[in-house]
Amino acid sequence: MKRLNVIGCGRVGQTLARLWFDKNQVTLQDLHSRNMANAEKAARFLGAGSPVAHLADMRAAEVWMLSVPDSHIAHVAQQLADTLASDAPPAMAFHCSGFLSAQALAPLQAKGWQIASVHPVLNFAAPETGIRQFAATPCALEGSALAVDWLRTHLSAIGGVCFDIDSEHKALYHAAAVFCSNFTGVLQGIAQDAWHSAGVSPEMVQTLNRALLQSTTDNLLALGPAQALTGPAARRDTAVVNAQAAVVEKWNPVAAQAYRALSELAVLLKQNGTTLPESGPDASAF
Repeated sequence: MKRLNVIGCGRVGQTLARLWFDKNQVTLQDLHSRNMANAEKAARFLGAGSPVAHLADMRAAEVWMLSVPDSHIAHVAQQLADTLASDAPPAMAFHCSGFLSAQALAPLQAKGWQIASVHPVLNFAAPETGIRQFAATPCALEGSALAVDWLRTHLSAIGGVCFDIDSEHKALYHAAAVFCSNFTGVLQGIAQDAWHSAGVSPEMVQTLNRALLQSTTDNLLALGPAQALTGPAARRDTAVVNAQAAVVEKWNPVAAQAYRALSELAVLLKQNGTTLPESGPDASAF
């Protein structure tokens, strides 16, 4: 088994490290976080690994996981490259960003390392839930062939369903994930706020939200977005859409912008089966 060092002890990093450790896929070695307490907490959760206060003190390993925020990946990669001894053997490094490509690790590639990125398509609310839910999770891979092959093998061993993504399209791929997951939460928040503002009791808000979200999800999975879509925009009831948008405008101007934009996309989706805009003078839905 290869030794795994973890930089960044967040939810994704802890989930993957624990699953690999439990399945005897890796030997957990050093754990580093900007906050030493986080590294110590991760070691207790993982049941293995040595918390290390300074990146420069991490020992050599065959595999390095950079599970840090996107904006820190390139900086951490440069820091790690700068700390490597001149005779350090090349290793493999990967990060877990859905937005950035493996090239964020270019300083390590320049040292002869194999680099890659993996994006597990799962809502990592907590390491405990991530472990329970990881089986059958799609995992987007890109980067150096050897690094991608290693990740494919070891992610498959813990239940991941791996697929390749073109590096040049990584940002658009991740935007799709944001629309699918993160913005779903935002829309639920808007709906609940509007119901509360309309005087619906908190208990009934939860009932309404649960019923609509469940039936909508069931229909989306069974029929697809275009066929499952209902409502005034899907019916092209322009008068209702415009009147309702005006009401929302008075309540929450930012939500009204989203309402109008989503209504226009709803017309395109229902009419053409896609949200991609048509060309020509009649492209606008309203």
